[in-house]
Amino acid sequence: MLMKILSLQDCCWPQRQANSHKGQHGSLAIIGGDEGFLGAALLAARAGLLAGAGRTYLAFLHQQAPQIDIDFPELMMRSPAQVFALNPLDSLAIGPGMGQSSHAKQLLTQALSSNIPLVLDADALNIIAKAHQDGDETLMHLMQQRSAHHVITPHVGEAARLMGCDTQQVQSQCSQIAIDLAQRYHAVCILKGAQSVIADPNGQCVTNPTGNAGLASGGTGDVLCGVVASLIAQGLSAWQASTTGCFIHGLAADQLLAQGIGPIGMRASEVALQIRRILNHHE
Repeated sequence: MLMKILSLQDCCWPQRQANSHKGQHGSLAIIGGDEGFLGAALLAARAGLLAGAGRTYLAFLHQQAPQIDIDFPELMMRSPAQVFALNPLDSLAIGPGMGQSSHAKQLLTQALSSNIPLVLDADALNIIAKAHQDGDETLMHLMQQRSAHHVITPHVGEAARLMGCDTQQVQSQCSQIAIDLAQRYHAVCILKGAQSVIADPNGQCVTNPTGNAGLASGGTGDVLCGVVASLIAQGLSAWQASTTGCFIHGLAADQLLAQGIGPIGMRASEVALQIRRILNHHE
C-alpha cells in the first residue's frame, strides 16, 4: 500500500490572537490515574496544558490522589463526575493510568455516551478490547453510533487486542490494521510505533516519519494523548489533531536528540516541553 508521508507542511497550527482570552482556546479534561498510575494522567494533562488548551482539568480515579499538582498548579482538579458536568468541555482524553475496574468501565461508557470529542488511550482501549472478547458489544456500538468525533491511540499490543489478532500480524500489516481499526471503531486511529500510522474510517492513511528510539520510554504515549486532545480542544479536527500531534511529538524527540538529550534517558516531560517550543515557533 502506497501511503503519503507526513511533512511539516501538513501540520495545522492553532491560531492565537493578541487580544484573545482563555475561553477562546478550548477546555480540555483528562480522566485517568487510578492507584499506582497517577503519573500517566498527570503527563497527559501537563502536555495538554503545554500544547495550548485554554483550560485544563484533571480527574483522577484514585480517591486519595492529590488535589493540586505542585509543579503545574494551573491544572484544575475535579472529580470524574464534575468533569462530565463541565460546560463547555471541548475535548476529553480518557484512559491514561485508568485501570480496568468496573468504575473505569462505567466512566468510559459515560464518555462514549456523551457528545464530547474524545481521545481514547491506554486502559480505555483495553476495556473496549476485553468487553469485545467477552462478547459484550455495548462499547463498540456506542463508538460506532457517536456523532462527535473521537481518536484511538493504540500501540501494537493494544491494537492486537482490539483486532483479536497477534502482534506479529499488526507489525506486518500496520497500514491495513490501522484502517481496519478506524473503520471498526468509527474513529481516527493513531497506530503508534517506530513510524506511527494514522488512518480514518474513509480509508485515508498516512505515515509519520518523525521520532526516534528516545520515545521508547514510559509516558511518551501519555504526552501524545494530551497533545492530540489539546489540539482538538483548540478547534482542530480529529484528523488534523492526530496528524499534527504525531508529527510534532516525533519532531520534539528529534530536536532533543540533536541537542544531545537521548535517545537513552529521554523523558516524556522533556518531550512535552519541546512540543511547546515547536508550537510557539510555528504559531
